Order: sequence, then C-alpha cells, then structure tokens
Amino acid sequence: MATIQWDRLLRPSLILGGTILDLTPALIAHHDLKGLILDVDETLVPLREQRVSESVVAWVESVRPQVALWLVSNNLSQSRIGSIAQSLDLPYILGARKPSRRKLREAVAAMDLPPAQVAMVGDRLFTDALAGNRLGLFTILVEPMVDPGAAKSYPIRNFEVWLSRKLGVTLHHREDNPG
Repeated sequence: MATIQWDRLLRPSLILGGTILDLTPALIAHHDLKGLILDVDETLVPLREQRVSESVVAWVESVRPQVALWLVSNNLSQSRIGSIAQSLDLPYILGARKPSRRKLREAVAAMDLPPAQVAMVGDRLFTDALAGNRLGLFTILVEPMVDPGAAKSYPIRNFEVWLSRKLGVTLHHREDNPG
C-alpha cells in the first residue's frame, strides 16, 4: 500500500508571510510564473465583504501585465464571485470544490500555460495548497485578508496548520523575496 506523502501534498512552494498584496511583480518574476490562479474568499476579499478594496484593485493592475489571472473559488454565490470578478475584470470559476483539481485544470487550460508556470494562490492548506500541489502547480500560501475590525483569529487555518504538522509537514515562512 502506497504511503501518502503529506509533506509533498500540503507544503506550499512559497509561504508568503503576508497578504496577497505582498506578492510583488519581482517575486512573481523570480519564480518564473506566467499565470496565477487566485482564491477569492479571504485571499482577495474578507469573507463578509462584497467589494474589492482599492489596494487589491491596484495590486491586480500591477501584476496584470506580467501574468494571466483567473479567480477560482469554492464559493457558490454567482452574485458575489461574479461581482468581484467583474470589478477586477477577471475570468472566474465558482463552485470549484478544491482540493478537487478539475476546475484548476480548466483555468490552466484557458491560460494555455504549462502547470509549472502557474501558481495557485490562496490562504488555505487543505483546499488551495492541496489542490495546486496535486496538479503540479507552484503553490503560494498567503495570510488571510480579513475585515479590519474583525478579530484576527483563523480557527480553520490554525487547525489545518496543527494537523499538517501532526502529519509531518514542515511549514516555515520562506525568506526568498527579492522584492
């Protein structure tokens, strides 16, 4: 019986140590990425927020000339995810059921790029990182984007980190940020 390699499946290629706003064009170029698949809830927009912040809009505009961008969300709300995608002028897929790879494959195929040049960017290990790693994508774990007034508590993510460590996964912030 084959042993599941949890370290390979759950460990992101890059742990950013900050929000998506810290994913700079220089860092994207450093890793030779040509496409980014972006999670939406708590990666780009706080969970209960309907609108994209000006800082996220500016970030998208700063990386758009460099990489293909797709939104891929587990969220089923056409009105919420569609509105966010429209405000960023990005294609999107909802109801992805990550860690399933099927919808990620669709986004990669639409980008017409090899998986090694595409990153799955998200705030969760057991959905975003696991799905991306299963497909052979470069995976980037970011800190959750939360409402400024909300308590900075991430019970689901904290549980995922705890469980990952119990499974033998080493999770360390990586300091290879050239910009």
